Amino acid sequence: MSTMFLAVEPALGVLIEGNVVPFFFALGFFLIVYMMITRGRAGMPVPELRKLPGIEAIDEAIGRATEMGRPVLFQPGQGDLRNPQSIASFPVLAYASTMCARYDVRIIQVHRDPPIMAIGEEITRVSYLEAGRPDAFNPDDVRPAMGQTMTVQSAIMGILQREKAGAVILWGAFWAEAMGIIEAGAMAGAIQIGATANTHQIPFFIAGCDYALMGEEMYAASAYLSKNPVLVGTIVGQDLAKLAVIIAVALGIILSTATGGTDHFLTSLLQL
Repeated sequence: MSTMFLAVEPALGVLIEGNVVPFFFALGFFLIVYMMITRGRAGMPVPELRKLPGIEAIDEAIGRATEMGRPVLFQPGQGDLRNPQSIASFPVLAYASTMCARYDVRIIQVHRDPPIMAIGEEITRVSYLEAGRPDAFNPDDVRPAMGQTMTVQSAIMGILQREKAGAVILWGAFWAEAMGIIEAGAMAGAIQIGATANTHQIPFFIAGCDYALMGEEMYAASAYLSKNPVLVGTIVGQDLAKLAVIIAVALGIILSTATGGTDHFLTSLLQL
């Protein structure tokens, strides 16, 4: 009889061998995040998020566009609502729209996905309403650019050249079209802020944009901008868990080197 169907004796009576440490790590991660959220809600001290120049530069970019009398262009990438990068762009759009409403500067959005376009239009409409300037919102500045990535690239490049945007904010999932958009923004003389978690495009954002956020930095933007204790506590809890993993990896490397590659207590522990 094949041994693949033999019963496995669970560790601690409930956990399959090899899942004990991951279970307690996940439990510890949950407790850390919960503790940080609770402290934030109670007004107790919580470690501050480090400054992200790319997020702080949003005010600078919008201010420069205002001084130049030029609009701001916001593009949330080419992903749809299933892409978390697209969702991460919404808080940034809300913040940028509020600042544009205060400074009386146009914000042009270019969308590839119809549902995201509808959400983006409503976000901007509400931002202008909350800023006390609902009459300044222009729905014609929320523009579609449907089709393949290069079609979207051509549309955005044309808008940048015609409108002479003073600031460009690229926040979301980008592919091969990114560099063409960035080049068009540079030719228009815009200050550019780029954020994406697509690793194959991060180098182009770093090389072409004035400010770039790499990977998960873009997901921390909502917590950084809102200072919401729940969001801040979640980010801090994640960072503490990552620190624990880094320490475990460093300790494992040291022990493996010292023991000549033989098993030690850490490898035995991880096998539980």
